Amino acid sequence: MASKSICSRCLRLAASTPTRRIPQKPQQRAFSSTVSKQPSQERRIHHSSRQKAPEVEAQRSHVPQDIPPYTTNLGQQPSRKHEDSSERTLLQPNNLFHPFTTSPSPQIRRRAATIRQNAYCPHPDHQPTRSPIAPHDTEGRKAGVSPPAHVRHECPDCGIPVSCSEEHFASDYESHLEICDTLRQINEDDHDLVSGRFFPEFEYPPARFEEAQVNMTNWDTLLFSRGFEAVNAERSMRQVTRLLTYPITVGSVLHELSPYAFGKEGRLTPEGLRSLSALRYTLHPPRTGAGVDIKGLRPNPPPVRLFILGARAESSLPREVWVQLSHLFPRVSFHLIFIGPESMANRDDEFPLPPRTPSNPFGAIVEDRLGGQMKVSTYVEYFHTLYEAQHFAPFDPYFDAIILFHPGLGHPASSHEWSPTLPQLLATKIPIICTGYTDYDMQRDIAWVKKEAKGEMDVLLEPAENRFRSLRWDLNDLDPGDVSCGNWGVWGFRGKRYETDEYRGRDG
Repeated sequence: MASKSICSRCLRLAASTPTRRIPQKPQQRAFSSTVSKQPSQERRIHHSSRQKAPEVEAQRSHVPQDIPPYTTNLGQQPSRKHEDSSERTLLQPNNLFHPFTTSPSPQIRRRAATIRQNAYCPHPDHQPTRSPIAPHDTEGRKAGVSPPAHVRHECPDCGIPVSCSEEHFASDYESHLEICDTLRQINEDDHDLVSGRFFPEFEYPPARFEEAQVNMTNWDTLLFSRGFEAVNAERSMRQVTRLLTYPITVGSVLHELSPYAFGKEGRLTPEGLRSLSALRYTLHPPRTGAGVDIKGLRPNPPPVRLFILGARAESSLPREVWVQLSHLFPRVSFHLIFIGPESMANRDDEFPLPPRTPSNPFGAIVEDRLGGQMKVSTYVEYFHTLYEAQHFAPFDPYFDAIILFHPGLGHPASSHEWSPTLPQLLATKIPIICTGYTDYDMQRDIAWVKKEAKGEMDVLLEPAENRFRSLRWDLNDLDPGDVSCGNWGVWGFRGKRYETDEYRGRDG
């Protein structure tokens, strides 16, 4: 059972923003890699009570110079009375709002520096491109067009850099008001994660007896029927759903009590009912009378394989979060297979990549001691490479499914990476469940799949809002005006199946 004090990995995951597949300039990429290594250094400042002062000062020297200084005693030597600094509350619930650049958290101040270095002012006076105005371009200067500029001015209400100057902020204030309240909520949620308080919402319950059915109407009914501690605060609900949205979204589609029903008002199509019925036959098997003695020996079916392609943040979720999926299906075992070049990003210290050997040709990292019902394998490789090697063949519609969390199928920066993979996904003939950050992101993926599939696909689940989406909004550091939430929408498709009828001739 997880501790009431959130672990460092949960904190980083809940505070992380969705990874956008947007190309960056070399200098931006170098800065991003530098920033990604900082939380581990700051964790030593917050949680190491015996750190020496020179080492603390050396770590503080990595803070960019344009960030205003903030006086704090986090790096001072604590007294014996407060030996465990991780138990101290740094921010009170009524004091969570702080501007990003003057935040008491060094991690958030560094994030503010990232935003100010990469994000551009959205004011319409700026050119839509990043090329500066030529010196001889007098017409552009007369029209008031100015070159792009990075955001520097922070909104006093949300505390996030959104404009290059106070003048542009004031003239474009009406458009900023549309998301100002949401940005302030993001600000407070981020500071809540570094406040040092206890997080009882991250304490996950064990498996319950099989007769206790789950209610998948919404988040409230699910958490209650699963035996979670009561979450009475909206902020705590946002924090807990930020992590649980990944396993629960998958479970809500595959479960026999799924809220996505078949019918006039349901979203499940006839082809979707056929595909998911095969999986549900395996996920909800009848009792076999198995026991612990010799007479109770029964053959066990193979585990249900879930291929999670393009894995990023979901591959580094705490394993007790993914174990919640197995608690929804107590009679079967799962094999989660994370595949993607970013599936082990920022986890080299935790799991160094093993060498590629004849017995492990693709360097898979296997975790097989997760409660007895779950096994996790991670491949830092593209799916089409593994498919061409027949590494997972054959695919069985009764035991296999493919999951795509925010794949960016139709995004201009990533669609070319999915082009060789899509025909192989359709050839497997197994269900493919996709999610999207927003409705626009989801509809763009659907349009791209229909265009590339050329009619060789069947829609299994009509696209719409996900009932178990993350209730917490996330900020795009490359564009503060772009806010989204994890797994906002969900839909499903599969390669088209053709039925063969027996030809009996003219007399038949």
